[in-house]
Amino acid sequence: MVFPETRGRAAFAMVTFLFWNIHKRPLQDLIVALAREHEVDVIMLAECRLPEHVLLEGLNEGEAHYHFAHGLCEAVRVFTRFSSEFLVPRFESDRISLRHLTLPACIEVLLAIVHLPSKLHFSEKSMAFECVALSKKIREQEAALGHSRTVVVGDLNMNPFEDGVTGTEGLHAVMSREVASRGSRTVQERPYPFFYNPMWSRFGDRPDGPPGTYYYDRSEHVTYFWNIFDQVLIRPELVPRLDSDGPTVLSKVGGTSLLAPDGRPDQRGASDHLPILFRLTL
Repeated sequence: MVFPETRGRAAFAMVTFLFWNIHKRPLQDLIVALAREHEVDVIMLAECRLPEHVLLEGLNEGEAHYHFAHGLCEAVRVFTRFSSEFLVPRFESDRISLRHLTLPACIEVLLAIVHLPSKLHFSEKSMAFECVALSKKIREQEAALGHSRTVVVGDLNMNPFEDGVTGTEGLHAVMSREVASRGSRTVQERPYPFFYNPMWSRFGDRPDGPPGTYYYDRSEHVTYFWNIFDQVLIRPELVPRLDSDGPTVLSKVGGTSLLAPDGRPDQRGASDHLPILFRLTL
């Protein structure tokens, strides 16, 4: 972590987060390389079958001191560069881990790490209802904690424009900082808080990264080819604390590409998903 300034008793830490669905692959060397290259503080992995001790041995070779942040959620595993006592689970299920991040001298954050069901098994309507349930749990924890400084990160298995992500009863995540800054909007006399979804800006051809995080070409009349299933959603209060570069979709580790020669995620050498990296000043 980087502590850029101190004012009186308050310290502001730049915390770096990495999420990657590693597709049950033994990618410990790539994970360790990513952690070192970007000085990652919180590593969140989906579909991880690596024994914790194997990854910790690689992460802790040298000066880094990573810990496994224990939890009951089987879908995600979390490793941190600080004691796991600062990332305590508040609610967990098979696919959701809501954790309270309480680093010393920093603002508290609710970190919702998720890996929602695949579209191979769930319909679009069912996916939307999963987001309704997730949103309800998040708001319950926000009420219990007394703040709404929440970050949702993970493999949603939905694009940013789908109903579960954008709908009021779901995650209610919008593409615009200006809109999100309103805090909430009222529909049928009921208020719904916003999330800001910076992943919208990662769609399409860009000079600084691939057009999405997941590629799927299917023989149907409608297909998007590139998708952004891996996302970061941020409550308006935290938007000013997001690094100016926003979330980054990583396509290489040092000199190693995570893309196959055809420009798609390298499923043989890496994963069918690309990792995402973001930083918050806490």
